[in-house]
Amino acid sequence: MQANITGHHIELTDALRDYVNEKLARLERHYDNITTVQVTLSIEKERHLAACTLHVAGADLHADAQSDDMYAAIDALADKLDRQLVKHKEKVQARAQGAGAR
Repeated sequence: MQANITGHHIELTDALRDYVNEKLARLERHYDNITTVQVTLSIEKERHLAACTLHVAGADLHADAQSDDMYAAIDALADKLDRQLVKHKEKVQARAQGAGAR
């Protein structure tokens, strides 16, 4: 998995990069066909925003989260992507087993 992490109105520290990579590594346990990941961290006034686009086999998944703390926003983002990825994997498996051919 290739992760591109960018910052908008924020300086990306090594700690932030490591934290994002650690959270995104959790996603690979569910689905190993993740090709690229684009993560954008930004600050608008007092809101910390984290947005991510995952390119996986068969779909592009997008999620964003905001919080008062950047680490909390990254946590929420990882949870959202985790749920989307599990749902996508279940759909792909159901299609492969012929559940949609009725």
